[in-house]
Amino acid sequence: MASVVGDRLRLVVKVLGSLVADEVGLGARLRGRTRREARSPAEGTDPSAGSEQRRAKAVRQALESLGPFYVKLGQILSTRPDMVPQSIRDELQNLHDEVDVQPFSEFEPVLARDLGPDWKLRFEDVQTTAPLGAASLAQVYRVTLPGGRAAVVKIQRPNIREGVLADMALMRRASRIVARVAPRFNEVIDIEAMLGSVFDAMEPELDFTGEARNMDEARQHVRPFRSLEVPRVLHASPRVLVQSLADGKSVRHVDRAHFTDAERVEIGKDLLRFMYHGYFVHRFFHADPHAGNVFAAPGGPATLIDWGMVGRLDRRTSLQLLPLFMTLAQNDGAGLAQHWAEMGRMTPWANMPAFAADMAAFVPKVSHLSLEDMNFGVSLTTVLAKATKRGIGSPPAVSLLGKSFANLDGSVRCLAPEITLPEVFQAEVPKILFALGREFLGRNQFARNSMELLLAAVTSPEQVRGVLSDVANRQFALNIHEPRTPAAMGGQRPTRPSGGMLALGAAAFLLGRRRSG
Repeated sequence: MASVVGDRLRLVVKVLGSLVADEVGLGARLRGRTRREARSPAEGTDPSAGSEQRRAKAVRQALESLGPFYVKLGQILSTRPDMVPQSIRDELQNLHDEVDVQPFSEFEPVLARDLGPDWKLRFEDVQTTAPLGAASLAQVYRVTLPGGRAAVVKIQRPNIREGVLADMALMRRASRIVARVAPRFNEVIDIEAMLGSVFDAMEPELDFTGEARNMDEARQHVRPFRSLEVPRVLHASPRVLVQSLADGKSVRHVDRAHFTDAERVEIGKDLLRFMYHGYFVHRFFHADPHAGNVFAAPGGPATLIDWGMVGRLDRRTSLQLLPLFMTLAQNDGAGLAQHWAEMGRMTPWANMPAFAADMAAFVPKVSHLSLEDMNFGVSLTTVLAKATKRGIGSPPAVSLLGKSFANLDGSVRCLAPEITLPEVFQAEVPKILFALGREFLGRNQFARNSMELLLAAVTSPEQVRGVLSDVANRQFALNIHEPRTPAAMGGQRPTRPSGGMLALGAAAFLLGRRRSG
């Protein structure tokens, strides 16, 4: 492993060195051009025209040349306006995981290693002339199984795992250096924690047995959504994954005219509902639901493929994320600012009133728009940029959430741009609350919840009495705020919940009575 890290370090230094040399050369040429035009100015010329675009393109090409880990990192950075300038973010959105197609013969040793020397007997046919997809981590081929069933086989590129793990080790070292030399920046943007969430999400891409488990879990969660499905795993080993074939083609290339309006709108809404339940109920979500990973055909369900990169949220972050969405749907900018701050952390120089004013000005501009007029991913990154500017640190999971939101937004837009996200979300909130209430009242959570409620009753009797009074009067308002502590001055807030979980239980109780009544 040490030798692999050393090799990767030399490659990274070489690529970055070339990038710096190009930047120095570009700067010299630009200064020379500026001096010449100062002596004989030409009307309408701009010495710096095109320089930012060339610089951004060079950064993108450098990341692509370094391989899959840096491609994923670049895709995430494209959603971080608090870290990357606009011109570079625009170019990073063009990052793709596609690489030159390698001949099938390169992958045969991988099949023999994972499936055995008789691997050919597992398939009636393998279409080796052209893969269905070629990414930096794997290539995917259409196969026919014994009996005539169509499927696909995903084969990992030889030795790719070692290179990605070496890149992760290098980035961990780099993040610690950043923390030492730029402590103020690191306090707002915890680089090491952010990278940790990315590493955790990428791990199943390096071992397909993990991706298979993700697919099995997702298939359980997708059952209530009739217009969606997840491929079925037929075989999984660390480097080979055989799964059912997704019908149709990616929504990036579908013709909407081939679908009825009701059909494409329902697929779009179900995709949103499924992801909302992933964020708030299951705390397990597809981290890369871009249009190339959503396949659809008229007359059938859409299929969400490529479960190698998923996100997982802890209970606290997920519960705090829910009212944040609700404030956006309800056009409450000040409320959004408050919930964002509670989900993240306040630095000693945080300016909360200014952040609240920023959100009060921003939210009304987007809360009523359809997907045709609003880019939800861009809206989220705008909030992120404003928070960082005002000294409010965001949780590490935001990077992965931002990538997921932005990709989801684009996929739904391909099928049904007239959908309004807040409208779909508000309609789904009662189901989400009911599911959370059932979790709260479930047997596995009973002991812990009882202790939390007792603690809340002791430390905040007025709040508990208020919630119980609301329940008695059949009134309910979701409120999972936690009391302010010295954390507002940069410290950490206690992790125990206040009356929020009791409120969720009350909500489930009331909703259950209404359904049975």
